[in-house]
Formats: sequence, structure tokens, C-alpha cells
Amino acid sequence: MNAPRGGDAFSHVHAPVPPAAGGTRAAGPEAEGAPGAAREPGRTLRGLVVTASNRASAGVYADRGGPLLAEGLEKLGFTVDGPRVVPDGDPVEQALREGVAAGYDVVLTTGGTGISPTDRTPDATARVLDYEIPGIPQAIRAESLATVPTAALSRGLAGVAGHTLIVNLPGSTGGVRDGLAVLARILPHAVDQIRGGDHPRPAEPHGSQR
Repeated sequence: MNAPRGGDAFSHVHAPVPPAAGGTRAAGPEAEGAPGAAREPGRTLRGLVVTASNRASAGVYADRGGPLLAEGLEKLGFTVDGPRVVPDGDPVEQALREGVAAGYDVVLTTGGTGISPTDRTPDATARVLDYEIPGIPQAIRAESLATVPTAALSRGLAGVAGHTLIVNLPGSTGGVRDGLAVLARILPHAVDQIRGGDHPRPAEPHGSQR
């Protein structure tokens, strides 16, 4: 779901963001100095952006949140694929599962987090996650609540599937900006921890399968 739409819990008003074509977006030079950018020698940080919107996927209007989200992720040092624009609901789940299978470090979604009948991104995400990280969506909502009281209606989730961090952001450009402000402070550390970081994961029992 993308703004403008009655079900979007975030109703910021911002200047339009020019739409960007999908595909791989290499991190720009400014990403080298991004605060806290997690970098390992020879290891590229990979991110996927998924926009959930029936109308944007049908070409009724241009996706604005997805390109903004991809740009923000690039500034954090990621090579970004997308935005991949899909209809609300089951196509979101499919896109997330494909992102996890492809080994992305981070998959960020925009849209479909509110309480309207078609807002099903959190439900699709819950079916993919191995475990949730409640503090991330709580922080994103808190970032917006002072100026946008309806941010309390956002149902966005965050969590880990395999070795991929998945975070739901609202469909409005203002909600995306607020989400990026939170992610800029925690994303590099989160990715490092999911990879093992200074807290290695226990070895899985022999013969176990996901």
C-alpha cells in the first residue's frame, strides 16, 4: 500500500519523489562514509526493497516509497535490488521468501502495514519469519508518533528469516523517512549480529533441516 490511501497509518505530506526503475542499484560513493556502515573485507551488503501496493503494481500511480527506501539503503552501504512492486497479500509473501532464498542481508518492505482490508503485509511477513524483533517496529512507530498520531495504527513487523533481516515500513514517503532514521542507527549492527558477529550461533543438530 502506498500513499495516498485512506488505510495508510502514516499520512505525512512531502514533495513527490521521482520514481526509479527496478533492478540492482550499486551503493554510491557517499555510502563509504555512512555512519556505522557494516563492512567486511570482500563482503558486499545486499538489500532488497519490496513495495506492496495493488494500485502501484497495476500502474494506477507510481511507486514513491520504494525508490526512497532503496536510496536510503544505498546510503547505508548496501547494494540494492528493487524496488520490486507487487500486489498486496500473497505476492508479498512470495517476494519475501524469494529474497530469503537469494541470501539478501536485508529485505525492506513499504506499504500494506495499516488496518484497511487490503493491508496484509504484516500477515504475509509473519508467515515467513523464524522469529520477530519487536523493538524495531516499536522504535519506528515512536519516531513518528509525536507528529503523526495515526502511526499507532501501523502493524508493521520486523524479524529474521534464515540469515535475512526483514522489516516492514509504511507506504507513505514520510513513514519511509522515519523508518530509515531508525534503521540508520541499528541496521549495520543488526546485520552483523545475524551473521554471527561476536555472538556466534550454536551449531544446528546434525541432520536438522529448516
